[in-house]
Amino acid sequence: MPSGYNVTDIGGLPYVVYPDGTTYSTTGGKVDANCTLSVCPLDQSIYGYRPTLPGSAVLIALYGICAIIQLAMGIRHKTWGFLTVMFLGCLDEILGYVARIMYNQNPWNGSSFVMQIVTITIGPVFFCAAIYVMIYKIINYIDPSKARFNPRLIYWVFISCDIVSLALQSAGGGLSSDATGNSGMGVNIALAGLAFQVATLAAFMLVCADYAFRSRQSWRNTHLPTAFKSFVGFLTLAVLLIFIRCCYRVYELGNGYSRDSESLRDEGLFIGLESVMIVVAAFALIGAHPGLAFKKHGRDGSSSQKAMMAGEKIEDVDGSNAS
Repeated sequence: MPSGYNVTDIGGLPYVVYPDGTTYSTTGGKVDANCTLSVCPLDQSIYGYRPTLPGSAVLIALYGICAIIQLAMGIRHKTWGFLTVMFLGCLDEILGYVARIMYNQNPWNGSSFVMQIVTITIGPVFFCAAIYVMIYKIINYIDPSKARFNPRLIYWVFISCDIVSLALQSAGGGLSSDATGNSGMGVNIALAGLAFQVATLAAFMLVCADYAFRSRQSWRNTHLPTAFKSFVGFLTLAVLLIFIRCCYRVYELGNGYSRDSESLRDEGLFIGLESVMIVVAAFALIGAHPGLAFKKHGRDGSSSQKAMMAGEKIEDVDGSNAS
């Protein structure tokens, strides 16, 4: 790269200017960035680094495996709703890391920047939708009479919140190409969507904890098969991982897409608290597949509780019998 350049603000946007007057834009969006690695310093890109190629490739492969497993399990158990949201979540993540590979080739490519911002940001929203459906099934399986609210109401409230979060994060990500620092409308909308998702997950965990406490006697009195216990464990793990990730993303976007944001320009932090958290959560949701935990029961998972209340012999999820 030639030497002797200066970084100058023109119209509020940074440009790389050489002594001969040649000027290169470092910001995409409505003004196309014409910087390349051969003429502009890497620290003048939004992230200040080139996303890791091996890391992105591994994540694409893992999400591809997860999507294939979900497809096979969804077809086998006919869990079409769960399959749809999980498959869309995995597809979003795959597209996001493909965009990061594209961004590696040109850190000033506005299209790949926006593509990875939108898809990686909203991917976990689909995983949350899969999780919210499961609380309805768990309550009906254990004891719906112990729920503080109607299980169906709980389901619709959290799904509605998920849709709002998805809309905000999608809109914010789509506008991010015009965002510069804290003043960017896209950043603020995306940040609102992420904060709303954090609040929704926190409320969800409180509802789950409240139900677990109120129904503790029912949990003790019900013979819970190993498959169901594993299901609850994997579901809990997925919720906690996604919650940690969302808290991190709120912190990351606190300074917008500013080149002064240390959190935004820390790839190690992104890999650890975004990439690892969500890919592990996606695989945890394979273990929390409703087809494994409720395969011997109706769609709402309630036949075990109804049989127990009627004094009938219960056929466990894993196929064994309990009185």
